[in-house]
Amino acid sequence: MEAHALGPTRQIGDAAAVYETGMDAGVVEGIPDRHGVLAHRARLLSWLSLIWIGAEGAVAILAGVMAGSAALIGFGADSAIEGMASVVIIWRFTGSRMFSHAAERRAQKLVAIQFFVLAPYVAFEALRGLIDGQHADPSWLGIGLALTSAIGMPLLGAAKRRIGEELHSAATRGEGTQNVLCGYLAAGLLLGLLGNALLGLWWLDPLVALGIAGVALREGLGSWRGEECCSA
Repeated sequence: MEAHALGPTRQIGDAAAVYETGMDAGVVEGIPDRHGVLAHRARLLSWLSLIWIGAEGAVAILAGVMAGSAALIGFGADSAIEGMASVVIIWRFTGSRMFSHAAERRAQKLVAIQFFVLAPYVAFEALRGLIDGQHADPSWLGIGLALTSAIGMPLLGAAKRRIGEELHSAATRGEGTQNVLCGYLAAGLLLGLLGNALLGLWWLDPLVALGIAGVALREGLGSWRGEECCSA
């Protein structure tokens, strides 16, 4: 009777020990390892975004060189910055780091640094575009790329943010927010490319990019502090 009464308490204690010590376990005394399942999903989504962002960056730079578009080339370079956040999350949820609070704190700082790099870069490119007033040639390849990213990246980012909320991982939420911001940046790029191609409104893209830079800076500060909710 006494052993039966202590059973649930012991199971909960063992599950907590797995999380605190980083032991590799799928099930503890019959308790499903929900954390491990979610961590695996977070890692898979980061691999998906890393592959996507790599292809996106290569196509954007190619289209930018062909059209002489600084906005497209900048969008491609921005993809390299965002890809680093995916690498951080893959590292965070590999091996014993999956259950490590220290790894989570280190990852959230690294993701925050990506925001701090992204924000001034986007702002600089936007201001340079406004000042120089460069008129790039229409790029339908760039328009197709921007449309794909504007639709797909926010969906991918939202999925990561949901997993980050369940994991209580500011690093995972931060990476998801970067994907959402990538979608916003792609929407601004699409607006600028279409405006330039159809109406000659070349200045739309840099104006939207300036707003995105401000959001990126705010999210970087939130990720650095490890705030529970980062909103895009």
